[in-house]
Amino acid sequence: MDSSSSSAEQRYCYYPKLKWNPQVEEYFIKAYGTDHFARVSEALTRPSSYSCIRVNFLKSTNEAVIEKLTRLLQDGYVDDLDCLSTGKWVSEGNAADDGLSKDNIDRMFNFSLEETTKNVEKPMTMLKHPTICQCQFPGLDHVLFVKGSGPYSIHYGNQSDESVKEVIVSRKCAEAVLRGAQIYVPGLLACSSHVEKGDIVAVSVAVEQRSTDGRWGVNLTRGTVLQGTQQDPQYLERNGMYIGQGITKFSRADLLEGEIFLQNLPSIVAAHVLDPQQGERILDMCAAPGGKTTAIAMLMRDNGEVVAVDRSHNKVMDIKKLAAEMDLTCIRPYRLDALKSVCQTSMVTNAASTNLDHDLLDMTVENSSSKLDNGYMDAANIEGDKTDAKIMNNCLLSSGNRNYGNGRYANNAELRRPTQTMKNGPGRNHSVGGRAENSKGFLPNSFDRVLLDAPCSALGLRPRLFAADETIESLQTHAKYQRRMFDQAVQLVRSGGVIVYSTCTINPGENEALVRYALDTYKFLSLAPQNPRVGGSGLVGKCELGEKYVETWLTEREAELVQRFDPSAPLDTIGFFIAKFNVGQK
Repeated sequence: MDSSSSSAEQRYCYYPKLKWNPQVEEYFIKAYGTDHFARVSEALTRPSSYSCIRVNFLKSTNEAVIEKLTRLLQDGYVDDLDCLSTGKWVSEGNAADDGLSKDNIDRMFNFSLEETTKNVEKPMTMLKHPTICQCQFPGLDHVLFVKGSGPYSIHYGNQSDESVKEVIVSRKCAEAVLRGAQIYVPGLLACSSHVEKGDIVAVSVAVEQRSTDGRWGVNLTRGTVLQGTQQDPQYLERNGMYIGQGITKFSRADLLEGEIFLQNLPSIVAAHVLDPQQGERILDMCAAPGGKTTAIAMLMRDNGEVVAVDRSHNKVMDIKKLAAEMDLTCIRPYRLDALKSVCQTSMVTNAASTNLDHDLLDMTVENSSSKLDNGYMDAANIEGDKTDAKIMNNCLLSSGNRNYGNGRYANNAELRRPTQTMKNGPGRNHSVGGRAENSKGFLPNSFDRVLLDAPCSALGLRPRLFAADETIESLQTHAKYQRRMFDQAVQLVRSGGVIVYSTCTINPGENEALVRYALDTYKFLSLAPQNPRVGGSGLVGKCELGEKYVETWLTEREAELVQRFDPSAPLDTIGFFIAKFNVGQK
């Protein structure tokens, strides 16, 4: 092997090293131990070796979906199926060789499932095609595993008289590509001057670097022309950061709309752990993009009510669209900040100050199945006959029967409009219309179960090529917001109900520390066993970082009741955490 070939192999490969803020790295090393955290950090830079598909069993069957996926392979749509797979490490074609052969991936796929399901005789069943497997975890029989393709060895044909054609993509684009996405123009930062349509190019990623002022950035102007020399931007930094080679091709045909949903295994488990029952009223507090929302609705067999909220208008519209695609009618999405999920105290007080009978008000607050009010503090959301709706309209008006506040009074037409619109149920325009409905919040104790999949540092998502922007202070800020959201969830769930809290981060400050806060603050909460049990146990003890920062986690008994998904574990999932709380008498 000549020196040029050896140099090319060292450069055009994928050996990323995740950068951390030094204090955050110290914190995680104390939490996990040096060797374990090194494994976690390495695992985060690579995609899982398989994808998880949740079959919409209300609209299709495992057999029908498997038949369609198999047909895609038989008809030559190999790339289309690979696009479903997070294990495909490149947008179109080959991924950089990291020393793992296809046989190694096969063994990893089998080992991952078998090693973590010791209580199951057959953790997976191979179906018609060796890349499609049916999940055998108890209760997850509607889940399919699709094994990813790659990683591959790449030969760029780098002769001494011909430079390699290259493109540089942004870090977020690269992370998506490693999960199986395509490269589109917005993700492209730089390109060789001699690239033509249809050329095969080496795809590298520009990861943030620290500048002299201490800030992180790529220091690369979009549209830069690469010359193939060491003067190119981040030339040395991109050694070992080549995610694959690509070529312009077609986009995937949408052949399974509404029948399947591509979702990480821990997210599917979280919906099952909530254990929603038919006829119940469920709240998904941070619902976008709707994966867990639709999973909950499916488990309820579309019988009941799933209220899904998000503060982004566009994300709420995405939830509505997904629910419509999956033919789920019990989902009611609203635009609402999760930190304001509980209605203003003054609104309840003003409602009580009207001529409404106080026993009736108590019923609307405490009985989640009451016909008069489903917990909404918005007249437009009230269901029931005209008499009941008029009563609640009076409750919702502040300072008088028709005063909306700020000097504005409602006319009779405005008061009639909600009942007229909803009298015969929501029409199609309300279900899949072009705008998101706003909510002013919900009454306390008005939900049977609450799922809080909280916004977090997302340090469990993979592949991840950069993490140094998170500091101890930013991690603490995430935890503060999560506690405030959890406080809202506690108020909204009824006595005897259930709260499930989940995150996609490896940070114990957002996981075990939140559970500690919940149990110490609300004595009527208790950790509940989870089914299915797929992940590992939580972290025990506490962490002292410096003289002032002490973080307390769980006891050994408590740690056995939560589920922590370790990205470096044989199951090969994202980093994830689930805690389930039973709500006693408040």
